[in-house]
Amino acid sequence: MKPHTTARLAYRAAALFTRLPWSWLRGFAAVLAWLWIRLNARESRVTRRNLELAYPDLGASQRAALHRDVLRSTALQAVETLRLWTQPRQRNLDCLVQRHGEALYDAALAAGKGVIVAAPHYGNWELLNQWLASRGQIAIVYKAPDEAVGDAFLQLVRGGDNVRQVRAEGPAVRQLFKVLKDGGATGILPDQQPKAGDGVFAPFFGVEALTMTLVNRLAERTGATVLYGWCERIGPDMQFALHIEPAPPSVADPDPRTAASALNAGIERIARRDPAQYQWTYKRYTLRPPESGEVDPYATAEHPH
Repeated sequence: MKPHTTARLAYRAAALFTRLPWSWLRGFAAVLAWLWIRLNARESRVTRRNLELAYPDLGASQRAALHRDVLRSTALQAVETLRLWTQPRQRNLDCLVQRHGEALYDAALAAGKGVIVAAPHYGNWELLNQWLASRGQIAIVYKAPDEAVGDAFLQLVRGGDNVRQVRAEGPAVRQLFKVLKDGGATGILPDQQPKAGDGVFAPFFGVEALTMTLVNRLAERTGATVLYGWCERIGPDMQFALHIEPAPPSVADPDPRTAASALNAGIERIARRDPAQYQWTYKRYTLRPPESGEVDPYATAEHPH
């Protein structure tokens, strides 16, 4: 079966699933989170290790409570995303019951110097993508799945008249310079760990993390405006608040570590608004600084005794 055919079948299955009452979908997310904890699944182990690294001063009971909240929020985010991918865009935008910074984004776009939206893995970034597309054309940087079916599915659910998906690979990323020089906009998830050699180490929650330099390279070379953007969950029934805020000028500093440190500081500030809404199920710290003597902190977590 061709990847596109399989992707369409997966889309139809997701659409049927998300037609269930929202109370049922929330219940499904709660059960999924419970299973992750009960079975000590990868999501549970990685989250636990991340919280140990990022919140070393929390007591055991506090960290355990945050661990549960993170997994519940992560499961809910997955269900929300399926729903956002399979229902009309305008209905999704109605979920933005609060909007902060819309005028800031519109003004930056109208200035014609290009706009870079740094969107952390916080709240629901898929809803942010759809809002950005509602304001005009947007080039979204993404890491393509290993399987062709997965990539076809993302093209199907994220695509649209105003959306161009750009692979996070050298030849494709070069397209972004032209987009920005032409006064366009691009959205980047800045808290993904790049490949070794494609970033610099900078502090994130007090731990050195390999951090992409794409944002500062784009901003420095094109003069584009850098904004932080996120959609924060504020209610139980698909209710979100949109936030668009300016990033500090230092994210475009010519020194990569200075720029990466400023970028991470902004992401950390956003994540601390409600730590449960941040994607702690991601292995952010696998690669360690050269000659530090540190090892992959997830190695023992992934293979518990």
